[in-house]
Amino acid sequence: MFGLGRLTHLAVDLLLVSAFLAGVKRSTGLTLALTRLKNRDVRQLLKSWLDVGEYMFDGAVILMGRSKSFERRP
Repeated sequence: MFGLGRLTHLAVDLLLVSAFLAGVKRSTGLTLALTRLKNRDVRQLLKSWLDVGEYMFDGAVILMGRSKSFERRP
């Protein structure tokens, strides 16, 4: 059904969307309304997925902060 390449592509896409949502949360405060989900397992799965995006976003900010190619502007 799914080949290894397709699964890898899907996993990378999910990570990028999660990191994007982490950036939206940091810059605007908007996030998914997980409390509206009735299923506790799905809610926990989505929370974990969003936490991975936060971790990736933090790592990207750290890497860019150490690089001479990026600068902070007020």
